[in-house]
Amino acid sequence: MITLPTGTRIWIIAGITDMRCGFNGLASKVQNTLKDAPFSGHIFVFRGRSGKMVKILWADRDGLCLF
Repeated sequence: MITLPTGTRIWIIAGITDMRCGFNGLASKVQNTLKDAPFSGHIFVFRGRSGKMVKILWADRDGLCLF
């Protein structure tokens, strides 16, 4: 189980995301769409075209994590 720090927000990104995107593509989408920093410590959830797959981007003290 992953415990989240107090004050962590979970952002669900509206629309469809290309699931081929990696760290850089998803971090860029956070910066351009939400005008937020991907290293803010918040959790960003991206949905694939079919809705059956999601990717979660989160930055902890060691760097970006992609689930």
